[in-house]
Amino acid sequence: MRLLRLFPCFAVLLCSQFVFAQPAATVPSQISGHDAVLLGTAWYPEQWPESRWDEDLRLMEAANIKVVRITEFAWSRMEPSEGHYDFEWLDRAIALAAKHHIVSVLGTPTATPPAWLTLKHPEILRVEQDGQRVTHGNRAHASAASVIYRDYCSRIAEQMAARYGKNPNVVGWQIDNEYGYALMSYDDETRGQFRQWLKAKYGTLDNLNTRWTTAYWSQTYDDWNEIPIPIGGHNPGLMLEWKRFVTTTWTDYQRNQIDVLRAHVEPRQFITGNFMGFFDGFDHYTITEPLTFAAWDDYVGTGHLDPVSNGLSHDLTRGFKRENFWVMETQPGMVNWSKLNNFLNKGEVRVMAWQAVAHGADEVGYWQWRSALNGQEEYHGTLVGADGTPVPLYEEVSQIGREFSATQEALHGTAPVSDVALLYSYDSHWAIQSQKHTEKYDDIGLLKSYYGALRKLSQSVDVISAKAPLRSYKLVVAPSLNVLPKDVADHLLEYAHDGGHLVLGPRSGMKDEFNGLLPQRQPGYLVDALGARVEQFYALRKMSRCPGRGGRARPAFGRSSWDPWRPIRRSCSVTARAMDGWTVSPPWSRVATGKGESLMLLLFLMRN
Repeated sequence: MRLLRLFPCFAVLLCSQFVFAQPAATVPSQISGHDAVLLGTAWYPEQWPESRWDEDLRLMEAANIKVVRITEFAWSRMEPSEGHYDFEWLDRAIALAAKHHIVSVLGTPTATPPAWLTLKHPEILRVEQDGQRVTHGNRAHASAASVIYRDYCSRIAEQMAARYGKNPNVVGWQIDNEYGYALMSYDDETRGQFRQWLKAKYGTLDNLNTRWTTAYWSQTYDDWNEIPIPIGGHNPGLMLEWKRFVTTTWTDYQRNQIDVLRAHVEPRQFITGNFMGFFDGFDHYTITEPLTFAAWDDYVGTGHLDPVSNGLSHDLTRGFKRENFWVMETQPGMVNWSKLNNFLNKGEVRVMAWQAVAHGADEVGYWQWRSALNGQEEYHGTLVGADGTPVPLYEEVSQIGREFSATQEALHGTAPVSDVALLYSYDSHWAIQSQKHTEKYDDIGLLKSYYGALRKLSQSVDVISAKAPLRSYKLVVAPSLNVLPKDVADHLLEYAHDGGHLVLGPRSGMKDEFNGLLPQRQPGYLVDALGARVEQFYALRKMSRCPGRGGRARPAFGRSSWDPWRPIRRSCSVTARAMDGWTVSPPWSRVATGKGESLMLLLFLMRN
């Protein structure tokens, strides 16, 4: 049976109490026949003489490392010239790892096209916003929208899948690497695809002009070719649709590889991608849909572990597919790309590993095993030094490996189960980012403030899409659903009417799905159910205390502390007070909704 994985706030020890749920076979991130929770690392055998491989793998085995991710940057080694493939070295690397009881995850190498390809087809290189085409020699320098590039990506992925899709020592696949940071090419091909995408969605220019209110500032379009790619500030409808198009582009780019993989690989081999927490380049709920499970790269950068922020990112990743996940990369002590690349404290890497497991991670992998002797990331943390001997952190990671191995029976078939859900929306985030009203407003900070407060009350919190099933939750909190179309509003109301408890945060229900203002006052389609509406919002210049017991609000957005409510139902609780000469109400409204309850809190929840 599948069990409940329990964990106290920020603790690293697992509780021994479990409740039964569903069969263990439904945990896709746990590999059948292997440990429930795996320790891993990123290994690059193509960068080292083959005579060195056995020693590296011996050291990995001694540290209880059970999985290596390989090949995600090895395109030029696997296809040294067009159509000529060399996989014999990779056959030997996978087989040698297996002799040391280490399985392999193969990464499709499409983040780094080889030089022969970019020389033959320079048009696949991305064009930046300033019109300059990038050069070969970095990563993520090809255009995800390029039909030519996608064809080459499909070819190399298919060759790999045909060779390793039934290899018993290959357990899964990673698509690309961090999805090119969602970088787009500002070239004619991408521009043309964007316009065709808009045409397919809106049908007519009259419809598009109406939805975007292009009569404002004489923006009206009479030809699809007049529509630009937005750079900088622009029409809110155009800006939101561009972000959605970016999501579609990368989803299609990913699907191009997934289709050829699934045509060759055994069902036991998973397909995932490594994401980056609250990176907002595309809608992760959409792009993770066809994956077996989600994975992410957990880095602190400058400073030290913030368990609330890091826990929130873990729970966000788990919520993409509402399943356990992998930490495909995490830092072995330090990184090289931050402003100040300090080393984590002794024991902090271990804390991070166990926090990941407590939040649902079934693998924790360190980037990287050993640094290449040249290249852009020479100073990044590793487990083995440039001389090939273990660095001091190796012992701490070995301890993690021993602890993982000792807890397999308790962890097998387990997953966090939550009574509380936080709703997150990329549409709402993008809409707010383009029209913040005050530079101090931080919608991710708002989400974190609610998450931190809820984690003190609940052992586990799911962070999920506003469109996800809600029936299983006792409490659903939507801190910042700025874009709230009718179908989502109806979904929330159904939950509340059926006995759920719904909490809305500031800036909820202002926009429709086209990033236009709703004709209703806030919270839009929920006004009638809530029994009150927002009369006016204010941007505050300093911290303001909320009425009640010790409440405080950040100077982020007026509605985060003082939103004058107008009650439109007698059962709605609203009390007036004055602020700067204006009669305003406290930052909440509460009303019974069917069998449940709706509450709107227009404030930040401060940690102290």
